Amino acid sequence: MTQSRGSNAAWCLSFPVDAGALPLFETIFEVLDGAMVTGAPDHVGAMTLEIYLAEPPSGERVKELLTTASEIAEVPLPDYSLAQLPDVDWVAESQKALPPISAGRFFVYGSHVTERPPFGSIPLLVEANVAFGTGRHESTFGCLLALTQLAQRRRFHNALDMGCGSGILAMAMAHLWRCPVLAVDNDADSVRVAGENARENRVAEWIEPHCGDGYKSQLVARRGPFDLIVANILAEPLCAMATDLKRSLAPGGYVILAGLLTRQQRQVVARHRGQGLRLVQRLHFGEWTTLVLQG
Repeated sequence: MTQSRGSNAAWCLSFPVDAGALPLFETIFEVLDGAMVTGAPDHVGAMTLEIYLAEPPSGERVKELLTTASEIAEVPLPDYSLAQLPDVDWVAESQKALPPISAGRFFVYGSHVTERPPFGSIPLLVEANVAFGTGRHESTFGCLLALTQLAQRRRFHNALDMGCGSGILAMAMAHLWRCPVLAVDNDADSVRVAGENARENRVAEWIEPHCGDGYKSQLVARRGPFDLIVANILAEPLCAMATDLKRSLAPGGYVILAGLLTRQQRQVVARHRGQGLRLVQRLHFGEWTTLVLQG
């Protein structure tokens, strides 16, 4: 679930969108300055994007934004609905639907949570924000669990969070191993939020947020090779980046890949096996899969 700014919204704009195109649609619809909420994907990977608004946008504006997003994503133009809602604080209401979660050793919570973290857990304060990654999506949950399991048998010294979003996975690695973590994203807002979250969670000394073009960034080349790489993105870019990932991975290093539907895992595994990586573990959560590989 992701959420952007919003307060006493009185209207809800909603439409279906493919999970792979969701980040693009969210970016384009940010201009409406509403609170965005997404539910879990269905069996074909479709999700409903709901945008809570103080004032209703015109039908022409909605169609313009939908057309732009659909053409860029190369997906059919979705139907939409715009409904008036009771005058309540939808941010507060959405927070009620954001209870803390436990994922491996991690206790992920928002500032509205008053519950104390379980004894021995690692608390991570992550607000629903403009950056992807609150720990609630199955792909992020899978990464946190995979990191917890790796920490039981491995020690890492130089880590990379590729496509860091909110920085939740970079913070998890910093907490587990107290090692340098390069947190890279091509979205400036995500990089800013990742830095803020690192400071809020007192791991900023270990994390370097960086806005760059994936593995093509000169900083990634200078900081590598990495003995642990986590990439929670989408299946298509994961496949496209497999060769560059291998170049950035230290011999014997580990890789955690997520953001892919279970039906997409075969192509992602095959692409990385072609680079000499071997599959160590698969974690399945609903329609989503997290992969652990080793170089």
